[in-house]
Amino acid sequence: MLELGIGMFGDLQIDPKTGQIQSTQQRLQEIIEEIKLMDEVGLDFFGMGEHHRPDYAVASPEIILAAAATVTKNIKLGSAVSVLSSTDPVKLYQDFATVDLISGGRAEIMAGRGSFIESFPLFGYDLKDYSELFEEKLELLLKIKKNKSINWTGKFRKSLINQEIHPRATENGLPIWVAVGGTTSSVIRAGKLGLPVMFAIIGGAWEQFTPLFEMYKQAYEDNGHDMEKFQVGVHMHAFFGEDSKAVAEKYYPIYGAQMNRIGASRGWPPYQKSQYDFGRSAHGHLIVGDANESIDKILAVKEAFGLTRFSAHTDVGSPDHKDMMKAIEIYGTKIAPKVKEATK
Repeated sequence: MLELGIGMFGDLQIDPKTGQIQSTQQRLQEIIEEIKLMDEVGLDFFGMGEHHRPDYAVASPEIILAAAATVTKNIKLGSAVSVLSSTDPVKLYQDFATVDLISGGRAEIMAGRGSFIESFPLFGYDLKDYSELFEEKLELLLKIKKNKSINWTGKFRKSLINQEIHPRATENGLPIWVAVGGTTSSVIRAGKLGLPVMFAIIGGAWEQFTPLFEMYKQAYEDNGHDMEKFQVGVHMHAFFGEDSKAVAEKYYPIYGAQMNRIGASRGWPPYQKSQYDFGRSAHGHLIVGDANESIDKILAVKEAFGLTRFSAHTDVGSPDHKDMMKAIEIYGTKIAPKVKEATK
């Protein structure tokens, strides 16, 4: 059955007139309330992103997830993503194993190379090693998950010689996902390793990702992995309301402002209403609207790609906390049950 959940980056609200940024403390407290509600309405998983910028609240997803573990009972708790390239895999495993134990086996790691690069100079890494860092650290992380005692030598950290890594996650716990954008090599690597993949579809037409899904599945099959364990998901910008037109109109200035803030540092042209309107269309990357529209689009994407997981990224631009809570309620009580019924 398709798993349905939410991903967040911990965006802070920024006043469009004054530029004043919301208190990080306030947003962190709101996030915990929102995760608690996700669990109460029956969503399957939550993912928290890692950023090191003044406009995001969360630098350490594992700390948020540990706090959320104490106020939830069933929801899976993972990163979305952990920037593995600039993180020590030993410490990352230890931290998430701790969350796994606190939560009773509900923790996950989603590893990514990082579309934001602030963590590289912050932790002393060179961007010229961007790809090599990820490959080496993913190899070590997978080895740590499999083995309590490690012998390992690499390029970017000191060797480990008969080193035991503690604490250990619950038995068969701590799934490791890989997050990918549009990079072919990343997709093929994940397929060869037999790791579940989360595709970030955050622009353009979602059908454009079809070749990458096919490539991933082929690599997974060609390397002898069990198709019974095959898992693949998408991460798409989404927001839900009672009335489709009303929620779309209210969310546009929030979403557009965030696209322009990010775009300013990346050389993007100003975000246009036409992009937003296409994104909300049947072929676009956005799922912003009422329950019925959202159900139809999630099912279309699921059918096209054979999804086992759908992640709605709901806090882009940081909508008001009350609106976030309402969107979560609609997702859990109106959208998720019908999607699950249709995908049994």
